Amino acid sequence: MTIASRILAAAIVAGSSLALAGPTLAAGGAEKPPRQTWSFYGPFGTFDKAQLQRGFKVYREVCAACHGLSKLSFRNLSEPGGPGFTEGQVKALAAEYKVKDGPNEQGEMFERPGRPSDRFPSPFPNDEAAKAANNGAVPPDFSVIAKARSYERGFPIYIFDIFTQYQQQGVDYLTALLLGYEPPPPGVKVEDGLHWNRYFPGNKIAMANPLAAVFDDAGKPHDPNFYSDGTPVTKLQVAKDLSAFLMWAAEPKMEERKRTGVKVMLWLVLLAGLLFMLKKRIWSRLDDAPAKAH
Repeated sequence: MTIASRILAAAIVAGSSLALAGPTLAAGGAEKPPRQTWSFYGPFGTFDKAQLQRGFKVYREVCAACHGLSKLSFRNLSEPGGPGFTEGQVKALAAEYKVKDGPNEQGEMFERPGRPSDRFPSPFPNDEAAKAANNGAVPPDFSVIAKARSYERGFPIYIFDIFTQYQQQGVDYLTALLLGYEPPPPGVKVEDGLHWNRYFPGNKIAMANPLAAVFDDAGKPHDPNFYSDGTPVTKLQVAKDLSAFLMWAAEPKMEERKRTGVKVMLWLVLLAGLLFMLKKRIWSRLDDAPAKAH
């Protein structure tokens, strides 16, 4: 066996041992998030419109006070592939926000009701105001948070992800983060202003548990009718709904991209078949090569 073969064999054995071990730790001692099931998984996956609407409700009532959606416009909510709100609903929703505009004829900036073409305004006028309201930390914008956050799935799992087209590490992580708040282990001190989270790198996170706005300490919802469509209000359901909405916010054209990709792949398969038939037809006209002289 060559040296390269030995190294490859050792890497496979080591990777398999890690994959079969107990709870694997990510960066900073955090546990790896469990894999969730998503309707938008795979090349033919699509968003669940009802789930996106529920996730938007969670965002508005729980997250919007601190986290913006600066790259998303109100009108995206009514576009194909999104939550499926009507244009009238979007217009009414946008009007609830105040958007800074101007200058006017006097050269002054002013505020006006939002329009569907406007982007979601930031909850803070600037970073300094955000720091002052959040113990010196600036809450991240949620526009692409589902793409910006991820974790390492490790060898050999990431190899299979290439073939299965698994790209939901971000929403898996966000879901786990929302569910990962718990008391710190015995003997571990958590500084003032920080909270223990089993899935956050380093385990100490400045953001308080967002789900506390929906559930009490016993895990029961403050409002059992939080969802108007009758969906059971559980921590996992709320976390997944919000994560799915943030996934759509990060890639609102995902369904269109997948449809285009399928069409391109089918065309390439057809083209390959036509080229193969053309090749056979051309070479069939040529005489066999002369036998090699002995």
